[in-house]
Amino acid sequence: MIMNRTSRFGLAFLLAILSASAYSVQAQPKLNAGNIDKVIKAMTLEEKIRIVVGINNNYGSTTTVPGIAGRTAPIERLGIPATVMADGPMGLRIEPKREGDPNTYYCTAFPIGTAVAATWDTGLVYEMGQVLGREVKEHGVDVLLGPGMNLQRNPLNGRNFEYYSEDPVVTGKIASAYVRGVQSQGVGTSIKHYAANNQETQRIINDTRVSARALREIYLKGFEICVKESQPWTVMSSYNRLNGPWTQEDKGLLTSILRDEWGFRNVVVTDWTGLRHPVVQLESGNDIFQPGTSGEYEALLEAAKSGVLDIKALDKAVKRVLELVVKTPTFKGNEYSEKVSPEAAPMVREVGADGCVLLKNDGVLPLAKQEVALFGVGSYDTQGAGWGAGNVFSEHTVTIIEGLREAGFGLESRLEDLYTDYVRFGRKNMDYNEWIRVHVGKALIPETPLSVKFITSIAQSSDVAVITVSRNSGECKDRLLDYDFNLTADEKDMIANVSDAFHGKGKKVVVVLNVCNPVEVASWKDKVDAILCAWLPGMEAGRSIADVLTGKVNPSGRLPMTFPNDYFDLPSAKDFPYDYHGKLSNNGSLKPDFSREQIRNEDYTVYSEGIYVGYRYFTTTSNEVCYPFGFGMSYTSFDYSDAKVTQLRGAGKEGNAYRVSVTITNTGKVAGKEAVGLYVSAPSGNMAKPARELKAFAKTGLLQPGESEVVNLEFSAYSLASFNEQASAWETAKGTYRLFVGADCTDPKTELVLDLRKAYSWKTTRSCLPEQPIDELEP
Repeated sequence: MIMNRTSRFGLAFLLAILSASAYSVQAQPKLNAGNIDKVIKAMTLEEKIRIVVGINNNYGSTTTVPGIAGRTAPIERLGIPATVMADGPMGLRIEPKREGDPNTYYCTAFPIGTAVAATWDTGLVYEMGQVLGREVKEHGVDVLLGPGMNLQRNPLNGRNFEYYSEDPVVTGKIASAYVRGVQSQGVGTSIKHYAANNQETQRIINDTRVSARALREIYLKGFEICVKESQPWTVMSSYNRLNGPWTQEDKGLLTSILRDEWGFRNVVVTDWTGLRHPVVQLESGNDIFQPGTSGEYEALLEAAKSGVLDIKALDKAVKRVLELVVKTPTFKGNEYSEKVSPEAAPMVREVGADGCVLLKNDGVLPLAKQEVALFGVGSYDTQGAGWGAGNVFSEHTVTIIEGLREAGFGLESRLEDLYTDYVRFGRKNMDYNEWIRVHVGKALIPETPLSVKFITSIAQSSDVAVITVSRNSGECKDRLLDYDFNLTADEKDMIANVSDAFHGKGKKVVVVLNVCNPVEVASWKDKVDAILCAWLPGMEAGRSIADVLTGKVNPSGRLPMTFPNDYFDLPSAKDFPYDYHGKLSNNGSLKPDFSREQIRNEDYTVYSEGIYVGYRYFTTTSNEVCYPFGFGMSYTSFDYSDAKVTQLRGAGKEGNAYRVSVTITNTGKVAGKEAVGLYVSAPSGNMAKPARELKAFAKTGLLQPGESEVVNLEFSAYSLASFNEQASAWETAKGTYRLFVGADCTDPKTELVLDLRKAYSWKTTRSCLPEQPIDELEP
């Protein structure tokens, strides 16, 4: 067949189209771990921006996993799936019920962060992280938004229950164990809220004003430890401002310190913030914007097209996101069961019990099986967790009365009937709307007054009294001094009247603190015979508490913070909104109103205590406290012996490394565990230093009576350093270091001496500096 020129041209055009199509198909690579750069080259500008701007998921919306916090955008043509992110850190927070589905999807509510830290047991925390990581994976989630790592600067912070400690070493080591445990299961974590996000009042606009030294030594050190030891898949940049700029717009914080100094290699994701300044945020070091808004997408797209946005910065963020994606279970095609493992509840029970701190015991504990009079709403409506993003939708929280009943105790029926009806009435009459259900969770029912006559009649028929005092707290609102940190009049009357009635008949009184963080104890502790601080120990709360009360578990928890005699003994007391009664802090793009006078502790908060947070202040000033940092009693006793310090190796990046070893022997009559802390008193080196600082800690295994274990506590010259603001450097002074090994910060069992013959220095960037010098406390 002979074709004319038009036919030949048509055929050539068709062949060209087919060839171009084939090339186009070949030019669209499917993402894998080895071709990320190639995929980035194949992405359009719109796709690059789409993948760094998250997809919002409101609670209850139809998604692959209902109730998740957010996702990254999928790009199907390049084989890029969405990465699923869900709230934590006390478990997986997703919707338990789904429209048209008769099944339920309740998850495991683990103990709160404070309770986890109170175990002082990184090995147990790692095991808990493994169980949690498996549950996250089995529910189709890729990244768990936790752990919370902000320092417990003040006991009234509403989200302290999510956080670990007033000490950065406890915070960093516990968080690192959590992260490594979760990520060992092939899912990611997000350490938060980076950084210095230490109050909920006006959290969106509040400016943390803190010296460079306090920032580095106290508020960043825990993050530094966790990043270096565990490389979390993501770090979450916080809502607040820090010495002026928002943390999300501070390149010094997100790049110079986090990446250049600490070696963080992974993704920075914003906290769930509204529209701010997307170009500045991205170029400062944020890689993913959550929850993602059209305004952010449009602003980035326009800036990229106009040349305002550095495309290299965008490509760098895209690459980090894709490096995250290829690690996720979703990318790897994980098939998930949406089932909770049978190992979860026993783990919650174990961690909850090990985190219980025995504050006082005049011989009443452990309880023999007898008739127990349970007082306090919390005995029947026990709190397992705080509220907000840290609240997990579990099917049930075991109450203290349920735990004691399972343990075989007789329980005073008149009290049970009274409180059961009161709790039922209280729940029925609370105003629950959708916002409260999601953000507040299980609100506290106030204590009910009891007559002296009724209490006296209960004392006549019961063998021992157990009183529960409950507190919870959470997101968007800080605790108040009155009626929260301080007990209410009804609670004080209950403790006094029950104590008088039971002691009048020669019977004992135990108080259980089912609390989110410290409460005032000093004014009433002498009225009772025992105090057990159980925190909010998760969904197995009643069983964990019963295990300790009965002696099935020997208490081994230690306080991760100080219990002051009075709130105003705290150096941070006045620089915190302890009496704020304004509007709840909400999310979004709220901007500070600089046209009006700025309000201290709302628009800005001055950290005038500097490095003297918690026990660092009290040990330096020798001021008395109710219970010191690290305090906790046991049903047995321990001896410390054969302590010695040795140098492990020559100088590396962190200088010489050292090990303190000490033999711990159970000298009592029952098996138990001992948490051991290493506290250091450093030479001044031309800088003021706290009297003692924790540098390492460890916990023994379960030691039988007469059994011993050698505990090793390791540290480096770098870990002894203080931050010199003028030199912008970490400096370890030469001279004599006193090493105290013991149970708490005030009770050293043995003392060693380490002589450093040379000084060390590590230069840093000049980042996150205050605009004006901070007028700091000088103890």
